[in-house]
Amino acid sequence: MDRKLSRKTPKRKTSILSYWTLQYFLILCIGFIIIVAGALYWIRTTSLEKGLKTAELLGLEIAEKVSGTENKLHIPPDLDRLVDKRTKLFNTDNHFCIMILDNNNQLIYSNPKMTQQEVYTRLSDDLSEPRNHKFAGVTVNVVDADQTLGKVWVLQSKKAITYSADTLLIVGLLFAALILCGWFTIYLLSRKLSKPIRQVAHAAEQIRTGNYDVNLNLDTREQEMNELVHSFREMSLRLQQLEEWRNLSLAGVTHELKTPVTSIKGLVMAVRDDIVSPQEGKEFLDIALKESERMERMVADLLDYNAMSAGSVAVRHERIDLSLLVGEIIYQWKIAYEDQSPEVAMHVPAGALYTIGDALRIQQIIVNLLNNGLQATASGQTTLFEIRLRAEEHDLYVDVQDNGTGIAEEDQSKIFERFYRGELKKSRSRGLGLGLTYSLLLAQAQGGDLTLTSSSPKGSQFTLKLPRWKTPDATTPEKAYRSPVNA
Repeated sequence: MDRKLSRKTPKRKTSILSYWTLQYFLILCIGFIIIVAGALYWIRTTSLEKGLKTAELLGLEIAEKVSGTENKLHIPPDLDRLVDKRTKLFNTDNHFCIMILDNNNQLIYSNPKMTQQEVYTRLSDDLSEPRNHKFAGVTVNVVDADQTLGKVWVLQSKKAITYSADTLLIVGLLFAALILCGWFTIYLLSRKLSKPIRQVAHAAEQIRTGNYDVNLNLDTREQEMNELVHSFREMSLRLQQLEEWRNLSLAGVTHELKTPVTSIKGLVMAVRDDIVSPQEGKEFLDIALKESERMERMVADLLDYNAMSAGSVAVRHERIDLSLLVGEIIYQWKIAYEDQSPEVAMHVPAGALYTIGDALRIQQIIVNLLNNGLQATASGQTTLFEIRLRAEEHDLYVDVQDNGTGIAEEDQSKIFERFYRGELKKSRSRGLGLGLTYSLLLAQAQGGDLTLTSSSPKGSQFTLKLPRWKTPDATTPEKAYRSPVNA
């Protein structure tokens, strides 16, 4: 059995100006229709009430003109002239009529002329109200000496009382004028609102195609629009910087990884092809091994940084004796670099210094600072370090001072950026420029910080800040953690 694949028809897209103008216009029309309906109902009710009161006044005037003798009604000869004169003041139609009936409901007078049968067709069976609900009428009793001789009926259609052609025309014109004014106002507002949005959308399309050099010269009175435009402008500049940084960092990483690979390849090919002597071949292999180790460190740095940025590196928060931990780190680091004979002086204040953090991560930070100081030492110069521990009320500090050549002033604000390496460091050592960035992330993950305190041609000083261990309550068991430190 064939089954037809059903696809959802995409909704037709329209501009924000057309969409909101149409939406507001429909809402405006519905609102005005409700208002006009209420106004017409009020006009109808008020006009009907006033029309009946006016008809009642006419009936009273006619009743006063009619006289009675011997319980009989007497119609004055000028009553037709009076009625014609008064009806000119009414909005009458073919259904307007005046009837005078006696006590036996017999027709005595009518204007226009009608028969007794027509009276029965106009009034109900008991002659107390109009037979048709489309008509309205009032009755006035003809009284003579406190004796009712008959009654005067003034009958007219409700349509003639309530709505006149002029009234409907005025209401229609007002309704159309309000609709047009409202629509025009909404159109102008929607157009003003959509203009910056269209420009931002156009700029976003340019960024999507890779053109980050967008120009948004918009200055509106609306605070939200200005904030939107400003944020978008800042975002485009930031994206442009990130794109430039990505290209530069990718080129740098490629270059730094390609260099040891090329060197290893050339050395191994020289040994394979017997271009060098056995002794030189052994030296070439040692050089290739060192290059592979450097490349391994660079890949490890890159993996560690990516893992830290993704939040997949676990950082423990344990009670650590900082002075004991730093002493062990220095001792084992000196063993690892015994061939370069670095000298490290450690200054520890009196009293216990306990921090809350991860011993392994603190080791990574301090070892990285020591390695950087070792690389910054001038050729032929003995490497000297001064490590000083300081304590404040809430924080502990580890100052690492080296005697290297220092960091150029223009590079000092950028040393914690990803993949950034100063020109001097590029010429001395190969790396990806992730060591300080990774160390800063590790310090911040433990609630601390890593900063460059000072730098000059005589050396640089970095300061690692860590949170101080606060004495727990007596009910809380106190545990001392000290992870083994590996060189």
